[in-house]
Amino acid sequence: MTRTFLALELPDAVRNTLRRRIERLARMIPEVRWVDPAGLHVTLAFLDELDDAQLEAATQAAATVAGVHASFALRLAGIGTFGSARSPRVVWVGLAGEKTPLLALQSAVADALAARGFPREARPFSPHLTLARIKKPLSDDALATLARVQHEPPPDATWRADAIAVMKSELLRPAARYTALSRWPLALP
Repeated sequence: MTRTFLALELPDAVRNTLRRRIERLARMIPEVRWVDPAGLHVTLAFLDELDDAQLEAATQAAATVAGVHASFALRLAGIGTFGSARSPRVVWVGLAGEKTPLLALQSAVADALAARGFPREARPFSPHLTLARIKKPLSDDALATLARVQHEPPPDATWRADAIAVMKSELLRPAARYTALSRWPLALP
């Protein structure tokens, strides 16, 4: 069984930009568990534990969708949170740029997976990059700092989303490790 998801990977330059932002935020809000920037990605579909036949079906879905969708440009947007303002659960950075092709790609991935027997995600797709997960309530100072950084300009980083990756996730300590099992290039624009 392989814990699997389909994703858009980030180029090193974008990871490095986010690494610097995460390091700064970690100094400002040390009580939050910040992610390792090496694992940042845009999840298109989380599939959980798959056997070999399911992994092959997911891989076929990625290959089929990639072959008919063009690459597109993305850029980092502002920082936000999931959860309430008093009790956030996740800190994320949003995505801007050519979002219409991103949404179409994710929808096509969901359709291709559903055609192969995978259940659809119940929550609507919300394109973002997770920067931190928050397990316990934050202090008032940390909440105030987090509210301030949400009003800062986004990090300056743009890139072309040019492939769908079939990713393996291994839950290790202190952080999960993600490995690309295969990559399927998007069609040229």
